[in-house]
Amino acid sequence: MKTIDDLEVAGRRVFVRADLNVPLESGKITDDGRIRAAVPTIRKLAEAGAKVIVASHLGRPKGAPDPAFSLAPVAARLGELLGGPVAFASDTVGESARATVAGLADGQVALLENLRFNPGETSKDDAERGAFAEQLAGLADAYVGDGFGAVHRKHASVYDLPARLPHAAGGLIATEVGVLKQLSEDVRRPYAVVLGGAKVSDKLGVIDHLLERADRILIGGGMVFTFLKAQGHEVGASLLQEDQLPVVREYLRRAAERGVEFVLPVDVVVAKEFPDLATKAPAHPTVVPADAIPAGGLGLDIGPRTTELYAAKLADAATVFWNGPMGVFEHPDFAAGTRGVTQALLDSPAFTVVGGGDSAAAVRILGFDETAFGHISTGGGASLEYLEGKTLPGLAALED
Repeated sequence: MKTIDDLEVAGRRVFVRADLNVPLESGKITDDGRIRAAVPTIRKLAEAGAKVIVASHLGRPKGAPDPAFSLAPVAARLGELLGGPVAFASDTVGESARATVAGLADGQVALLENLRFNPGETSKDDAERGAFAEQLAGLADAYVGDGFGAVHRKHASVYDLPARLPHAAGGLIATEVGVLKQLSEDVRRPYAVVLGGAKVSDKLGVIDHLLERADRILIGGGMVFTFLKAQGHEVGASLLQEDQLPVVREYLRRAAERGVEFVLPVDVVVAKEFPDLATKAPAHPTVVPADAIPAGGLGLDIGPRTTELYAAKLADAATVFWNGPMGVFEHPDFAAGTRGVTQALLDSPAFTVVGGGDSAAAVRILGFDETAFGHISTGGGASLEYLEGKTLPGLAALED
């Protein structure tokens, strides 16, 4: 696929589809990682003399304006990071967008309002999506796709718009694809994968794919209890997807057959109820063996012996991919597992890839140095689907 260097951008209106989908609390950004990741491409275009039109989604509004999902705070933060003002359009293709774009001088930057305020962005109807893409195309002379976190979506600004304009991949997408190729084509071994998060069903495709490629797979998070149940253990009140038990048993059988080391917790941290994440009030947890979770126990983190075990399994790895926290890391009583695994990644000599989403958030929230990792992806879902071998619409649209 072409890169920015293949486009003529000086004096032209360049539409940049970024991923600025950051968490907000009471209108304040709590993690600006995705905004910072978008800055290099935007700055490069502006310095080359482009009129830069940035667009993104935020959250899941219902196809209509909703102040709770406005990108206005993002425009302010983007301006701070760029060191200059960012004009903000209060709509996507309406009067404000047209006027804002018309007012740009070479080297200036504007941000459109949340793309998902228009129903055409996410419509499953090709005509409706195409009509919105036509309106967006009318604002620009060229397109740069740089929102890796959205490339697995067949949305107007991701899939339909590139076909209507000269297009290229931004620096972020080029980097993300390059890293993921290292995890799927010429992997240095031993190749260890750490998977966490809440539900097994969210990871079925990537587990299936990695059983053919990884040397060892370490499981944590809420999804671990379905694996423990599949082994015949009781899991108390912990999260359990009973409908996935047959699939999980098959994965365990295949792993044993292929010689893939499937590592599950030997102890877990349990509480009587889910903790209060707002007040961080003490949850009074206890640590129990993974095969002795009490009837009312709610498993919320891997235990200390498991953390040590996982660190040992990562110590000699040459490549590590991590997607999904080990527990409810947002609460201090259940952050130790995720903290310990993160530290183990830093201590390992491996090329380490953090697969976006909650994993990337955990790195920042727990205070780790982002630059110490081989790569931190901006797209959890996109990175998983890429590793599953799926065709991602947003990447396909950037191919010539």
